[in-house]
Amino acid sequence: MKRLLLMAVFIAFNSFCQTKYITKTGTVNFEASVPSFEEVSANTNTVTSILNIENGEFATLILVKGFRFKNALMEEHFNENYAESDKYPKATFKGIIKDFSSNVISSQKEFQLIGELYFHGKTKKMEDIQVTIIRDSDAIKMSGNFEVKSSDFDIKIPQIVKNKISEEIKIFFQFKLQSKS
Repeated sequence: MKRLLLMAVFIAFNSFCQTKYITKTGTVNFEASVPSFEEVSANTNTVTSILNIENGEFATLILVKGFRFKNALMEEHFNENYAESDKYPKATFKGIIKDFSSNVISSQKEFQLIGELYFHGKTKKMEDIQVTIIRDSDAIKMSGNFEVKSSDFDIKIPQIVKNKISEEIKIFFQFKLQSKS
């Protein structure tokens, strides 16, 4: 009887772990460039994401200082003046993929992601992020993009560079999530 109970607990635990998919090397890029001026974009791989395939819950954590720019001075200004990454070291997204079902992602499928984006001490409700999800053997690939405004997060762009940095910030993400078992 003890052996049967132990087996049941092991099977239940193993099944539970298989409902979570995770990555610690997701990619997030953003761009706030304006035509005719220097490119304002950065990317990071210091991203942890988790997807619960039972209910579509999704969460991401980004270390803000992980964003890398082509220009070191731009990176310094981003961390010190705009993102204030010493004061606000993390950005997060918590949400749910609407109408998600792991049964239907045997090939590429489009879904809608809704939730809350936290950055620079502010939270913005996100209603309509289109995501593409593909099951790839033992992994789930997830990608998408959306736009936010710097004013959504109380980020002030100084007048002297206002015409060189877009108020609209395009964000692109790509994750390859592996089973947590």
